[in-house]
Amino acid sequence: MKKILYILILVASTHFAQSKILIFMDLQQSDHLKAYGLTFNALHEGQTGDWLLNYRGGSFMFDYSEQLALKCRIKGIAFQPLSAQEAVQIYSFVQSDEQNMDVVRLEKAPNIAVYVPPGYQPWDDAVMLVLDYAEVKYDKIWVEEILSSKLENYDWLHSHHEDYSGQFGKFFASFSNAPWYIEQQILYEKEAKKLGFKKVSDMEKAVALEIKNYVGKGGFLFAMCSATDSYDITLSALNVDIVDRMYDGDPPDPNAQAKLDFSQTFAFENFKLEMNPLIYEYSDIDIQQLEVGDQRNDYFTLFEFSAKYDPVPTMLIQNHVNVISGFMGQTTMFRKPLVKNSVYILAERAGTDQVKYIHGNYGRGTFTFYGGHDPEDYQHAVGDPPTDLSLFKNSPGYRLILNNILFPAAKKKEQKT
Repeated sequence: MKKILYILILVASTHFAQSKILIFMDLQQSDHLKAYGLTFNALHEGQTGDWLLNYRGGSFMFDYSEQLALKCRIKGIAFQPLSAQEAVQIYSFVQSDEQNMDVVRLEKAPNIAVYVPPGYQPWDDAVMLVLDYAEVKYDKIWVEEILSSKLENYDWLHSHHEDYSGQFGKFFASFSNAPWYIEQQILYEKEAKKLGFKKVSDMEKAVALEIKNYVGKGGFLFAMCSATDSYDITLSALNVDIVDRMYDGDPPDPNAQAKLDFSQTFAFENFKLEMNPLIYEYSDIDIQQLEVGDQRNDYFTLFEFSAKYDPVPTMLIQNHVNVISGFMGQTTMFRKPLVKNSVYILAERAGTDQVKYIHGNYGRGTFTFYGGHDPEDYQHAVGDPPTDLSLFKNSPGYRLILNNILFPAAKKKEQKT
């Protein structure tokens, strides 16, 4: 009798150790965005999991526990308990040579920082909206933290509406008399003075360089909207003044365009600056609204990569659809001929030179640029209310953002079961 009881206990414990919970991410998932948060927080709590690339929309697999299953139920996340045998069958299928799939081990949640000035408004940053909705912890940092080497405490940095050129978003023509614009300019000028800079544009150059060093040492930079092209423009103009007098008190260098150094940039080259301070545009990197055309035809398509040989770009495009509705921003998309050959193009508008989503390496780190402001608000205006993500819990556009917080946790590894 004791022997039978021992065998039953052994079988039960073995089953518990090897049984899995599958958080599937295809069209059957009830809340894709919360599923990322659950995965992130499980890693943060010390668990390890697997990202099944291209399997049912990029599903997640963890060791089964009643606690994890309960969290899924509470948060409205669809999941499936699996026996050890069922898990082995899925792993075998995903890793077979016939499938463009793979298993990536998720080990440690990255420490996340969002670069944002004090007093930001809810419409400022779609990434903070989705991190809050998904219940992903992050810290907000600004200029002083970056220039005092606080970036060393973080694995992943996001920047959204920053204008690294020091032109305050080039909003002068439209909003120079608006209280929020005046307050923003005063805030930045006070910060520059406090930190010993003569003008905001010089402070922004120092920040851009510090972020570049951070990426070179192994950091992950994710940028959206104006923080994409304005960042590279600033890197190209470290030794030249491109800012007009209403922004920094003195005129720009009349030969600024000829003095740009494209060897310093991450993603873009051979672009032409928009030197008119009253035009709401930095350069010809950005795709204009007239070029985008009718909203009803604004879609972008995700590229397909080899999961087994290009796991990083594959992770960044995991989704339950491969054609996604477009959305505008101060920087909406990137002009393809101006993207460096070394950069991965992750998504573009089919049949055009309009690129939406790119990724590349610098030193030991990476950068990812995603055009547009808010994936679920096509043409967001200053002062509009924030998007209620409980109405868009399956947003494929927001999924691309959340892919970026998980791939730093991934380690390519053959799965053993």
